[in-house]
Amino acid sequence: MMALEHDMIGVAMTNASPLVAPTFSIDKMLGTNPICVAAPAGSEPAFVADLATTTAANGKLEILQRKNIEAPLGWVQDAEGHSSTDANILKKGGALLPLGGDREHGSHKGYSLGAIVDLFSALLSGANYAPWVPPFPAYVPMPAQQPGKGIGHFLGAMRVDAFRPADEYKQHMDNWIGGFRKAKPMTGQEKVLVPGDPEREFEAERMKNGIPLLEAVVNDLRELGNRFKLHLS
Repeated sequence: MMALEHDMIGVAMTNASPLVAPTFSIDKMLGTNPICVAAPAGSEPAFVADLATTTAANGKLEILQRKNIEAPLGWVQDAEGHSSTDANILKKGGALLPLGGDREHGSHKGYSLGAIVDLFSALLSGANYAPWVPPFPAYVPMPAQQPGKGIGHFLGAMRVDAFRPADEYKQHMDNWIGGFRKAKPMTGQEKVLVPGDPEREFEAERMKNGIPLLEAVVNDLRELGNRFKLHLS
C-alpha cells in the first residue's frame, strides 16, 4: 500500500509453508501463497485485494480449531486425498486445498495462482520453493535439503503515468469502483463490496470498540507470558 501515495499500483506476494496439495495430489507442495494488489483511486478509497490462493487461509483454520468447529467442505482433504471437515486434519497428514476446492469448482485455477506466487517470490529471488519452504507449524518437518535461502517475497510498484496520466486513471478508477457499488445486490445482501471495503469497515469498528479475542487465544497468551515471566493484563 506504500505505492498508493506515489500514484503507483503496488503488488506484494510471498510463498509460505508447504500445507497445500495441488489439484489431483496428496503431497503438500505449496503454501497459502497470498497475493495483494493495491491500486490508487481519486475520491474513492483505494482498491486493495489481499487474498490467499487457497480456499481458506490457514489462520481461519486455526480459529476453527480453537473453537472446536468443523471446517466447511472444500477447505481441506485428509492424507489419502478425501474431502474432510476436520479442522485438525493438517496435523494428521492432510492438506489445505487450492482456491476452488476441487477440479469441478476450479481448484486448478487456485493451484495455478499459488504456483505463480511461488515463481515470482522464490524462483526469481533465490529463496526456497514448493515443498522445500521452511515451515512455521511445529508439526511440519523441516526439509532435509533446501534449494534456496529462506522464504521468498515479491514486491513491485507500477507507475500509472507510464501508461496514462495518473489523474485521468484515478478518475476512471472512481468510475469503475462507483459502478460496482451501484451493482444490484442479491436478495438478503445489503450491498456489493469492492476489495478493501471489509477491511476498512473492520478497522473502523475495531478502532472504536477494540479487538475481540477468543478465550483460547487469551489463555495461550497468558501461558506464554507466564513462561517468560511477563504480566499480561
